[in-house]
Parts: sequence; C-alpha cells; structure tokens
Amino acid sequence: MEIKLAKSYGFCFGVKRAIKIAEELKDASTIGPLIHNNEEINRLKNDFNVATTKDFKEFQANPTKKAVIRTHGIEKQDLEVLKEMDVEIVNATCPYVTNPQNIVKNMSEEGYQIVIFGDEKHPEVKGVKSYSTSEAIVVANVEELQQKHIKRKVAIVSQTTKKVSEFEKVVCYLLNHAKEVRVFNTICNATFENQDAVRELSSEADIMIIIGGKNSSNTKELYNISKLSCHDSYHIENESELQAKWFDGKKLCGISAGASTPDWIIEKIISKIKEICV
Repeated sequence: MEIKLAKSYGFCFGVKRAIKIAEELKDASTIGPLIHNNEEINRLKNDFNVATTKDFKEFQANPTKKAVIRTHGIEKQDLEVLKEMDVEIVNATCPYVTNPQNIVKNMSEEGYQIVIFGDEKHPEVKGVKSYSTSEAIVVANVEELQQKHIKRKVAIVSQTTKKVSEFEKVVCYLLNHAKEVRVFNTICNATFENQDAVRELSSEADIMIIIGGKNSSNTKELYNISKLSCHDSYHIENESELQAKWFDGKKLCGISAGASTPDWIIEKIISKIKEICV
C-alpha cells in the first residue's frame, strides 16, 4: 500500500512560534493549553516543565513563575487580572489571532455591530469577543445568524480555522440585511493551504488518516473535508488508535495533520501504518 502525505499539513507558523517560546522559557505555566494537542502538551510538561493552569493563584504562590498566553489568546479581562498581579507575561498568542482581536476592538469603538463567525465555546473566539466594546454576536452558520437582530452597520471577522466557503455564506447574508458591512477575512493562510491539500488528496485516496487533537478545531475541519471525498477517513491523535482492519484492501493511504500536530507524532503514525501493512 502506498502512503502519501498532503502537500500542506501540520505545524503552522503560530504553533511553531509558541512551541519555541515555551521550550526556551522552561519552568513556566500556560493559561489554558498552549495548543490543542495533548501529546505535545505532555512532551512540553515532561521535557521542559511547562505546565498548564487556569488558576491564577498559582502565580501568587510562585511570583517568579512566568505566565504564557496560549496560541488562541485569552479573554481581555483575564489578561488585565494577570497584569494587576504583576506577573511576568509572555505572549505566545498567534499573530493571526491578535489581528481579529484588534479589528473587533477598533470596529466596535467606531459603532459597528460585531459578528464573529466561529464556535462560541472555542477559546480563540471567547478571546476575540472579549475585545468588543459592545455586545458581539457569535454564529456558527447562516441559520444561527437568521435568529439575530442585524443592525445597519456591521463588521464581521472569522475564527482563524474555519472553512472559507461557510464564511462566505454568512457574509452574503449580512450583505442582504445590513446597509454597511465591513468584511475582514481573518481565516489563516495555513488553514487555506491545509484544507485545499486535504481536499485534493482525499479525492484520490481510498483511506485518509487525519492526525490531530480531538479538541482541535482546524483538525476537525480537515476531517470533515476529507470525509466528503473519502468515506474511509479517520481522525486520530496517536498511533494507538489505528486499527488494522481499516487498511484491508486499500491501495493509497492519504495523511494530513492539523496545525497543532508535530512531526514526531506524524512519523510514529506512519511507522505504525507500515507495520500494519507489511
């Protein structure tokens, strides 16, 4: 059986930057998971003593402990609490996430109603929403938007890992229901590239393995796209989840990975697939 990697996959710029920051700091705590990949979080904890916390009291007990802001960012009010505690803050927020935070702040101050396309429970979206000076609307699709009151002036941003085709549908609805719409395409370039690559590969593969954290939004999107063209698509975090029966009679196995998936996990999974298919 042939194994073929997508043309674009794995670690994005923002994740690489955050991992490097965490490794160089050592003995620090991230506010929430640094990235959405449990395997990599455990590696940072074991090899570099980088812990994960939601309890700010930890920094009061240990004033020398550095507080690392995760790639998804944190809510504005939490950042202000940390600053008041006089904690040393290291900001590992992805610049592609900082961008919509600034847009939401500026547009809301100018009187625009803020619409955020994304998952309301996702930490990135919670953080972006917190920068609005007025009540912001978060919607996952057009159907949810139809239930909202749309004002005359609207500014819309997107969660960085969403599908552009779905973002376009929400934008089109706004264009037909508001007098002025400011559109900011804040979907990350790496998201575009990874999604296009998995779309292409899944159209020729007879099995697809999508690697990434089960809580990773961008990995879920890759899996959903893959499933459209390749019925036998599987989303896994590590090699222990692989099942031999998946590969029976398969000729081409396509592999892609989310933006928070390191190469060492991908390599272990490829090695396991080769063992299974010997």
